[in-house]
Amino acid sequence: MALLDVEDLTAFYGTSQALFGVSFAAEAGQCVTLLGRNGMGKTTTVKSIVGMLATHRGNVRFDGKAIGEWPSYRIGQAGVGLVPEMRQVFPTLTVHENLVACARMRDGIAGARKGAAWTLDRVHALFPRLSERSSHLGSQLSGGEQQMLAIGRALMTNPRLLILDEATEGLAPLVRAEIWSCLAALKSEGLTLVVIDKNIGPLTRLADRHYILEKGRIAWSGDSQALAAAPDVLHRYVGV
Repeated sequence: MALLDVEDLTAFYGTSQALFGVSFAAEAGQCVTLLGRNGMGKTTTVKSIVGMLATHRGNVRFDGKAIGEWPSYRIGQAGVGLVPEMRQVFPTLTVHENLVACARMRDGIAGARKGAAWTLDRVHALFPRLSERSSHLGSQLSGGEQQMLAIGRALMTNPRLLILDEATEGLAPLVRAEIWSCLAALKSEGLTLVVIDKNIGPLTRLADRHYILEKGRIAWSGDSQALAAAPDVLHRYVGV
């Protein structure tokens, strides 16, 4: 049984339909991607999964439970963590306050995965720069530091599933490499990942399966080997 199972997801912004029967799944411990050009429905899919956008039709199941009508806070409490597009750290809170504000003990999450729980010390060990900048406001951080903080904040909820919307967008190459290394380490620990990003090379090395969205529909799906063997698919649906 998939940890995350999205079936026939349909969603609207007002009277404008944005998703047309999107279906995909992520097994426990897998990394899957949502690919496609801007405006094709990737972020809308994420918003529907985490309860930020009401679904018109379809099912979202997490660990076998239908969560499609749950409020966002309850979905987070169930073990779904989100690193949102544009990071959205709390600008007037310090790095330390951003992290502890979202902390949730693993004992409160049913079916929590095995391994060490995420604490402030573990996040600092993963991203030492956050420890160095602990007393700085979120607004005083660089883009790369804000992304580290957004990931650390999500990990402090001790999620079973981590969704990253534009994981490395706008970051310097060295920072991007650090983020990809971090995600590989999280996957090796058994954390399930759903990743949106435009950097195909690192994604094909990290992910088990890819789903390409085109105008609110799944246009293609397959593993990394199949994606690498289909440059026409990348050119048609992902390339600029």
